[in-house]
Amino acid sequence: MYTEDDLRTAVASGAISAEAADALRNSVRASREAPATDEEHFRLINSFNDIFVTIAAVLLLVAMAGIGHALTPALDGPPPFSGMFIAAAAWGMAEYFTRRRRMALPSIVLLIAFVGGIFEMLLGFIVMSFSGDNFETHAVMAGLLIAATGLVTAGAAWLHWRRFMVPITIAAGAAALTVTAIALIMTAIGPRQIENPQGILIPMVFVAGLAIFTVAMRWDISDLGRQTRRSDVAFWLHLLAAPMIAHPLFHWLGVTDGENIGIGASVGVLVVYVALGIVALAVDRRALLVSALAYVLAALTFLFDEFGAVELNVALTALVIGSALLTLSAFWTPIRSKVVSALPGDLQSKVPATGLALASA
Repeated sequence: MYTEDDLRTAVASGAISAEAADALRNSVRASREAPATDEEHFRLINSFNDIFVTIAAVLLLVAMAGIGHALTPALDGPPPFSGMFIAAAAWGMAEYFTRRRRMALPSIVLLIAFVGGIFEMLLGFIVMSFSGDNFETHAVMAGLLIAATGLVTAGAAWLHWRRFMVPITIAAGAAALTVTAIALIMTAIGPRQIENPQGILIPMVFVAGLAIFTVAMRWDISDLGRQTRRSDVAFWLHLLAAPMIAHPLFHWLGVTDGENIGIGASVGVLVVYVALGIVALAVDRRALLVSALAYVLAALTFLFDEFGAVELNVALTALVIGSALLTLSAFWTPIRSKVVSALPGDLQSKVPATGLALASA
């Protein structure tokens, strides 16, 4: 089984010509009756060996965490040496499994472990530096140090990107920069001046999500044919931005308040989900639909329960949502073609071409 990344590597090494690679892509596209763009490919595993290596790597990382925790057993916070050992082990394993073997799933896990380990290490040292003191008495300093932690973590992600070029790395760096920006803003406002932290945090998360979505679109626009690593980078950025956009929207509709959701909020959830679906169709990314799925399930369950289908509310919700998503998946290309054709001409040129457009070209 050959992936898009394998084709790109073969062309770059001269094993096959670019024309032969395009011919193979067209053959696969014709056999599946769907273009490569509408399929939204990204590489996760090539064989069971990817899963085998991932399990072994996770076990080793857990061992590193345990050893690091044993060095600071009484610390009230994230153990810094655990993060240090995890990051070091993740980088070391990446030298072989990412740089030499180019294994996708282990590379993703090792990148997350490396970035998470760096963040844990820095945060743990911050907690150690305030040992015995109250964070509230040093709120400004703590906020600045947390912002610096996010910035250093983003720098570590950049170094990892320069060394290994794992597509998810850009999303990890964007998440770290988001932590930095939010920490700086909260510190500038003053923690003691904030009566409702969530009222400030949620809008900032939403704005950050929109910013990351914009960055993801810039990566997407640079590879509308989705044949390079840029498309994979955009995929992970969309996956990061989607919940950051969806959660605040549904929070403002009152869905996250548990059982306090009403009929108006439920209808609002469905309207927002349809709007997100249109955006997902236009940019040909399904992340928005997946990230908002839990909220839609909660809203529909409430509606069925409200209208008397108490015993079957969960089953009916699963039936409606499952049927809708399967229908959308089966007819993604023609539906997307109609959505894209309704966009202004300048916007149409900035989204991937639809399957129907490619067939008629």
